[in-house]
Amino acid sequence: MNLPNALTLSRIFIVPLLVVVLLTPVSENWLGVPQYILGVAIFVAAALTDYFDGKIARRRKQVSKLGKLLDPIADKLLISAALISLVEHQLAPAWAVVIIVGREFAVTGLRSIAATEGVIISASRMGKFKMVAQVVTVGLLILSISPAGGSPHVSNFGRPFPAIQFWTVPELRFAWSHLTGPEHTSWTDWQVLLYTAGRAMLWVVVISAMVSMYGYFRAFFAGVIWREEPSAKGGSAPAAAVRYHEQ
Repeated sequence: MNLPNALTLSRIFIVPLLVVVLLTPVSENWLGVPQYILGVAIFVAAALTDYFDGKIARRRKQVSKLGKLLDPIADKLLISAALISLVEHQLAPAWAVVIIVGREFAVTGLRSIAATEGVIISASRMGKFKMVAQVVTVGLLILSISPAGGSPHVSNFGRPFPAIQFWTVPELRFAWSHLTGPEHTSWTDWQVLLYTAGRAMLWVVVISAMVSMYGYFRAFFAGVIWREEPSAKGGSAPAAAVRYHEQ
């Protein structure tokens, strides 16, 4: 097994560890490290393996079928596990996580069907942007986890967050006044601000996920469904694989 594939596998094995750290007090009880610090460190380390495995594979010309299969699976496992854990902490709304995770299942399933038909759908800039946005979003929300598993710092956790009039949240107003005023800005204030930034980025992730999913479905229908129609009517479909880029 080459180094890129080993990095990809390590990302898969990191996922259970991340879940344990995010959902149990093991980091505080055993290591004396705040849950959000160890959680974000593990998550960032796992996300970095996604960057380095592809870079090393291309540099060393070690791109393999196993790597192409495992890499998207590892990415989806990491992001899905982190987002579901954040729902448990009331840091991310369930509806947004359902859209993001559901999109990943839909894309993976249709990509597999397209591959059996000789159609390769590769990620575009939008797909890569979505992945970066997901990493930033999850990192911000993990950092806003309350120490020792305490109650969330913002009263709107667990209830609909006023995305348009976010400044109406009392804790956010206090944190912003501490940041811009003469008063000391505490870590609790920073966590409130990080949470607000994370919720804003979550909208970016949801929108980019839906846009990229539309591009994937368009490529799927163009390469698989519509290509089969001439063949069914007696025409001839191209035998070579067709490469489409996800929009």
